[in-house]
Amino acid sequence: MARGERRRRGAPADGARTAEGAARGGPARRDGRGGVARSTVRGVVLAIGALLLALSLSGSWLLAWHRARRAVTLHPAPPALPPDSSRPSVAPDFFWGTYRPHVYFGMKTRSPQPLLTGLMWAQQGATPGTPKLRHTCEQGDGVGPYGWEFHDGLSFGRQHIQDGALRLTTEFVKRPGGQHGGDWSWRVTVEPQASGTSALPLVSLFFYVVTDGKEVLVPEVGAKGQLKFISGHTSELGDFRFTLLPPTSPGDAVPKYGSYNVFWSSNPGLPLLTEMVKSRLNSWFQHRSPGASPERYLGLPGSLKWEDRGPSGQRQEQGQFLIQQVTLKAPFSMELVFESGSARAGRNQALGQLAGSLLTQALETHSEAFKERFEKTFRLQEKGLSPGEQALGQAALSGLLGGIGYFYGQGLVLPDMKVEGSEQKVAPALFPPVPLFTAVPSRSFFPRGFLWDEGFHQLVVQRWDPRLTQEALGHWLGLLNADGWIGREQVLGDEARARVPPEFLVQRTAHANPPTLLLPVAHMLEGGDPADLAFLRRAFPRLYAWFSWLHQSQAGPVPLSYRWRGRDPTLPTLLNPKTLPSGLDDYPRASHPSATERHLDLRCWVALGARVLLRLAEQLGEAEAAAELGTLAASLGDEKILDELHWAPELEVFADFGNHTKAVQLKPRPPQGLVRVVGRPHPRLQYVDALGYVSIFPLLLRLLDPHSSRLGPLLDVLADSRHLWSRFGLRSLAASSPFYNQRNSEHDPPYWRGAVWLNVNYLALGALHHYGHLEGPHQARASKLHRELRANVVGNVWQQYQATGFLWEQYSDQDGRGMGCRPFQGWTSLVLLAMAEDY
Repeated sequence: MARGERRRRGAPADGARTAEGAARGGPARRDGRGGVARSTVRGVVLAIGALLLALSLSGSWLLAWHRARRAVTLHPAPPALPPDSSRPSVAPDFFWGTYRPHVYFGMKTRSPQPLLTGLMWAQQGATPGTPKLRHTCEQGDGVGPYGWEFHDGLSFGRQHIQDGALRLTTEFVKRPGGQHGGDWSWRVTVEPQASGTSALPLVSLFFYVVTDGKEVLVPEVGAKGQLKFISGHTSELGDFRFTLLPPTSPGDAVPKYGSYNVFWSSNPGLPLLTEMVKSRLNSWFQHRSPGASPERYLGLPGSLKWEDRGPSGQRQEQGQFLIQQVTLKAPFSMELVFESGSARAGRNQALGQLAGSLLTQALETHSEAFKERFEKTFRLQEKGLSPGEQALGQAALSGLLGGIGYFYGQGLVLPDMKVEGSEQKVAPALFPPVPLFTAVPSRSFFPRGFLWDEGFHQLVVQRWDPRLTQEALGHWLGLLNADGWIGREQVLGDEARARVPPEFLVQRTAHANPPTLLLPVAHMLEGGDPADLAFLRRAFPRLYAWFSWLHQSQAGPVPLSYRWRGRDPTLPTLLNPKTLPSGLDDYPRASHPSATERHLDLRCWVALGARVLLRLAEQLGEAEAAAELGTLAASLGDEKILDELHWAPELEVFADFGNHTKAVQLKPRPPQGLVRVVGRPHPRLQYVDALGYVSIFPLLLRLLDPHSSRLGPLLDVLADSRHLWSRFGLRSLAASSPFYNQRNSEHDPPYWRGAVWLNVNYLALGALHHYGHLEGPHQARASKLHRELRANVVGNVWQQYQATGFLWEQYSDQDGRGMGCRPFQGWTSLVLLAMAEDY
């Protein structure tokens, strides 16, 4: 029974006794007077108790409200980027870009209400029924390999896409000018995969333009459904014009006959564009090339007709969707030209439209400039890598740059109520609308921002274009809430939200993520570029707030220990509750999650963060912050304390600590399926014997002195094929571990339980290179291991790229094959820095 309920029942009983005594008279009156006095005292006490309870409840409510409010309040520190940094007047060369990584080919503006363009295609008659319409990158649609051969992250790119019997090449180039981001042009070339084929495929290309608000589009239609051009106006772009030029044979100006269809309606919502086009491909038309037999194809309506309530109707605020279908026989090329009114007004008219031979020349010039800049930056040819390996490096960089996206929207946030488990009783709230300019891990599977991935991404990007890294870091730091928290997964906008399962939409403000954004910050500090240092000066208050939140919110059970909040609860279906905030997901931790855990990898991340920010604070003259960081960095750098907290003598490695037993298995139990069974010995507080990536984190993050007595044992573990070493790279969990390649549940295959991951192997290569250049008893061995590991990692990624045309999320430690999603040109692009030996 609740305390309040007992109290409510007690009060009427006292009142009843008082009334009874008063009715008796005589002594009863004396008793009554005493009863009245006593009841008065009790009443006062109860009133005070009720008041204190009310104050306590109201105080708790106010505290909860305050915490919930801060969770969705942006941090007050000055922004790391200048105001309106995405506007064309501030950064015109960044305004237009291939910022839609989830589609095979498309461009948009860096704007909350962007103008978007895109490409769809379908091979007519290849399969019975409606042709397969290609638009968004999908893991299982059979397209591939595909990816950017060249992409400079700014103004030029060339991509190849294989789709069954077709090979598509998509190219774009931008031309600066005016006040609105300049001009750009596309060229799309479609060719049969096999040369000399007699049955040339009939292909439909769909070029579209979408507005996301009240922007104006005015199409000018010609004969037979062919659009002459589309003119328009927006507040950010001013006047502009799109022109889709007639198709030609590839490589020349010989015209080819095409059939045209067009469709125009209100914007149904970006996630619904593909389905809308599919639903309108419901009429048969005939393609009649001169001198050839007619062929049937499915097409959009043949004439320009607004299919909603009219451009001035009540749904106009949704924006417009205008799409031109062109159907013809491969091979052919088509060009789409975007011209900015202010650029056209300000340039020499003799330059002409960026099309035809001018476009060819611009593409060739940019291609040669890219290759020259690539070699100057990474020096792969100078290092003796083969032309094929150099092409892999170019594709790794280009795929990462071509996967940069611009997102805008509101995420869902669950506030931290400071009592673990209580957050489930709180409803998620909407974060303020924010922009995010970021690379993505995978265009097909993870086309959105991930916090710990982005730190690794920017290690590559920063070498190529420091401005891009400043933009990306500035946007991520713009997501900081009032407490200093940044959500680990950013699902911003309708397109991103449509591709995420509901259970992953909500981000919890109690949960952290590895602070890998500090890795490119450290590289900026080493480089000493004045522009980087100026950026870091602006960014420092936010970086410090973010790190302080991490250090305080993830504090462990004893001083200088740390614990990832947000482990899965112990469920009967899970072999080992996952730790998603760590980034290592199903890597084995203590079998029974508890507040007594001490997580080694998190402590190492905090130690690294303290070191990096201390250097930055000293560089910037931030004396107060430097004093605080200096004390923390010294304590976290003390190897004796690290030993006390995490060295497991019985395992002879560093380890997590927690309530743990090895006697855990998944066993079949019909009808539930696989269930977790805990045997003996029962769990107790001890070091967790899960030998793998976590065990070597003090080595990975270069936290050990080169003369440390612990360095040798870690190198032993790393180099032992029974443990981490494989012919394809370091495996994530030792082959000797009972968790090695074990499922975590019936429907959850192993993820970080043996596979080779490029981000951690890159950290290992950097650490081995580091210790191989420092005097100490392990210098020669570290150097030798670096050479051998680099050969294994680079050799296998190259071999798998040759075989499949993709970079993969992870690689098998048993046969080297690519696994997980593809293309994964996020942190797997670190293979480029491994080839360049740039750590």
